[in-house]
Amino acid sequence: MVKPLLLVYCALDPSLRMSKKYRVGILGATGTVGQRFAQLLEDHPQFEITAMAASDRSVGKPYSEACAWKLPGKIPTNVRDIVVQPIEPPLDCDVVFSSLPGSVARETEEAFARAGYPVISNSSVYRMDEDVPLLIPEINADHLGLIEKQRQNRGFAKGFIVTNPNCAVVSFAPPLAALHRKFGVESAIVTTLQAISGAGYPGVASLDITDNVFPYIAGEEPKVEIEAQKILGIFTENGIEKADFAVSAQCFRVNVVDGHMVSVRVNLKNTATLEEVVDAMKTFPTLGLHSSPATFIEVTDEPSRPQTRLDRDNGNGMTITVGRVFPDNIFDYRFISLSHNTVRGAAGCAVLNAELLIAKNLI
Repeated sequence: MVKPLLLVYCALDPSLRMSKKYRVGILGATGTVGQRFAQLLEDHPQFEITAMAASDRSVGKPYSEACAWKLPGKIPTNVRDIVVQPIEPPLDCDVVFSSLPGSVARETEEAFARAGYPVISNSSVYRMDEDVPLLIPEINADHLGLIEKQRQNRGFAKGFIVTNPNCAVVSFAPPLAALHRKFGVESAIVTTLQAISGAGYPGVASLDITDNVFPYIAGEEPKVEIEAQKILGIFTENGIEKADFAVSAQCFRVNVVDGHMVSVRVNLKNTATLEEVVDAMKTFPTLGLHSSPATFIEVTDEPSRPQTRLDRDNGNGMTITVGRVFPDNIFDYRFISLSHNTVRGAAGCAVLNAELLIAKNLI
């Protein structure tokens, strides 16, 4: 029998969720994901940025001077004059968003959590720790139950750490979750076509990626293979019981700026028609939070879609777009899945995680 995935809905009155503005600090604020945080949080009804922290070379400078802005548009006016602080507590904020590199994230994020700050991290270093939630809010909101266990294990009095997944995993875990909930997933093969921006800035040298595809991204395939099992696992009093299916991954870097596309082949535990498979994806519910898209998983029947340039911004970059869903000659079904890697796959997912934490009275 397929073990059901649990989905926690936010039943709070939206007006109550929006009634207070929480002060935000951004760690790694001058990097590309830090910039995306600044962009997404501009005019956000629940958050206002009050602190920016970055490396020593930026400390003491106004953000507009410290940051070489790489996103479309200008630096948001609300953060231009914020003076960049060192990446250490205390910061003048209620909650911390972290886009720190792995080399400094573990020590620094723990220091902030130990100092009492909720830390919502885009870093990879805590994702697979047994007491740290690895969240895609629509799929596994109940995993927030790990926070109490985390506090007990680590001696955090008030703070905690919550992470969002690898940006490639965000592209295919939602449709797999839809299928796993309805029919059970037995195994999956995923081939990722990952955008240049996923490598951070300056990323891949132009003479290497132009007219080329990289068949290897260091450390990526193990992350892709194991993170989905934790996300689709079941929360129990003993921790997360990981989903009992295997994922085999190959990861490629391709010459597009934003947007991770994944080719998926999947075997199901229980028989399902093509119509049932498509319906399971289309009807997967959204959460109704501020950053939630109107449609979490959009399934297109156009034979040439999704396309990275045309579909990565669906739902303001927060929708997962699926297409080319067909029976497979070896596996049960195959499909293509696409997400915006720096929005849904990074800063946007972290912001949505924070909105969920507010809705659940954990911030």
